[in-house]
Amino acid sequence: MLKIVTIIESAKRDGLDLLVLPDASLGGYIDSLRNPDVAELPPTLDIDGPEIAAIMAAAGDLTVCIGYTELSNGLRYNAAACITGDGVLGSHRKVHQPLGESLAYAAGDRFDAFDTPVGRMGMLIDYDKTFPESARTLALGGARIIAALSAWPASVTDRASSLPNDRQSRLFDLYDAARAAENQVVLVSSNQTGVMGSLRFLGQAKIVGPGGDVLAKTRDKGGLAVCDIDVDAEVDRARRVLHHLEERRVDTYPNLLDEKGSSN
Repeated sequence: MLKIVTIIESAKRDGLDLLVLPDASLGGYIDSLRNPDVAELPPTLDIDGPEIAAIMAAAGDLTVCIGYTELSNGLRYNAAACITGDGVLGSHRKVHQPLGESLAYAAGDRFDAFDTPVGRMGMLIDYDKTFPESARTLALGGARIIAALSAWPASVTDRASSLPNDRQSRLFDLYDAARAAENQVVLVSSNQTGVMGSLRFLGQAKIVGPGGDVLAKTRDKGGLAVCDIDVDAEVDRARRVLHHLEERRVDTYPNLLDEKGSSN
């Protein structure tokens, strides 16, 4: 907690408006994706509890997105909250679960956009960004900023000798750029670094513009990717000629219809 508060205070001194911290920033992540040790799971926190309240108190006017393990109605969720000193602005529970993660967490069931001092935004956690529908749902909800919080490790099945050559390293960057470009939004991608249990995390935090261009990036070490961007101006510019959301042909996507027959 002390380290997180220090990062928040430093971000405020530097005049930042939005800080996106990684998934599992509070309390840590599971030790394995294949066979997580259910006897040693991360501690659960209440969104109305003292830990989130401490983040609010530190945040002040800064908008902060942070990941933690949430306990709700007896179920554990891999969750994220978007916070300022005024309270919780939005929350998300990870929907898509890889490998054995379902042994440790229940799955969320929705993607919601919400208003913040930096604009309308939404959140994804880890594997959520692998699925185009996740970010598209947020964009259709009006989000112009997507915060993608991750505890994204190197490959657990075919690990490369160095992180930059790892297959998951390439995919992590690819998904960030694709989700931003296809929805013409700003995507802020955070990730854990270092090792937890058998998992070695990639880092590679970045800010991606609405054209898919990487505006700032870290590597596999800890650090902040920082840039100065007028979100509305850049999103409007990207959508001036081609507007992907408006130019969809939902009538030609019959397999994306829900059970009631209305388009997603």
